[in-house]
Amino acid sequence: MTIADKQLQCREIITKAVCGKGRKFSTVTHTVTPPHNPTSILGAWVINHQYEAVRSGDGIEVIGTYELNIWYSYNRNSQTDVAKESVQFVENVPLSYVDPKHRASTEEVSAEVLQEPNAIEANISSNGQSVNIRVEREFAVEMIAETKVCVAVVPGGCSDMDDKDLDFGIGEDDEDYEDLDADLLDDEL
Repeated sequence: MTIADKQLQCREIITKAVCGKGRKFSTVTHTVTPPHNPTSILGAWVINHQYEAVRSGDGIEVIGTYELNIWYSYNRNSQTDVAKESVQFVENVPLSYVDPKHRASTEEVSAEVLQEPNAIEANISSNGQSVNIRVEREFAVEMIAETKVCVAVVPGGCSDMDDKDLDFGIGEDDEDYEDLDADLLDDEL
């Protein structure tokens, strides 16, 4: 007797699963005012990025900090210095998928950086006293929670069944491959 011949039953089980997902790419502009009026920008970079994820409304907030470093020249390109500024940010990432049957009291959230914050452009502002830095970043978030799933159950269990009983009719029998010419297959590779 195969599984197909037996009467299947369904049961709901409670398990932890990914019940929400989201992703967000963003570009932000920060303004840093160095101690000296810059003549030119020699480099800009982002370091010391740290973050955590928290559930918030219909999404997940990524809360974090990073440090902006701007290497610049001043006094008509006769001297250089590095201006540093710490930035705090909150990125609200909406969930594009949410399992409506999840148990809210069991939610756990996490965030993963898909693109570390990166300075893509730095320009001296029109007043000549500060530097505008464009930073891009991308996060993916997940919400894990308990939810119900439906599973098929074979009455009496599988202990009295052998491998042939587990044939759901999806694959082909091994006998179908006995007539294949192995030499022909080797020539094709």
